[in-house]
Amino acid sequence: KRVYKKGLSIKPTISCPAETLPFLTEIREKSKEHFLCLYLNARNQVIHKEIISIGTLSASIVHPREVYVQAISHHAASVILAHNHPSGNPDPSKDDIELTRRLSKAGEIIGIEVIDHIIISTSDFVSLKEQGVL
Repeated sequence: KRVYKKGLSIKPTISCPAETLPFLTEIREKSKEHFLCLYLNARNQVIHKEIISIGTLSASIVHPREVYVQAISHHAASVILAHNHPSGNPDPSKDDIELTRRLSKAGEIIGIEVIDHIIISTSDFVSLKEQGVL
């Protein structure tokens, strides 16, 4: 990650949900929900990271156009969605699952796959892909 920040053209690769955690540390302990996207190239290398929305204590407003405008502008092949749960419980809500499915369907239309949706808290994380949502 340090090499990536120095701009030496070495892009980190994501091959499992745990490998997203270093990219999510900035939102882990926030008191409001932060929705973040990691944009990946065809080799699953991170090419861009963007905070898409900052919500309230328990909700975040996210629209597909905000997620995919960045994906298109950075020529991403896929995206990993992520947000924090300030409550400390990383279990997905019905709204989280519905949003994940909606963003995944939007991505299918334009050819940008949603690889995973990670929900992070101060002490744990959940992968919606591992839970069978994706």
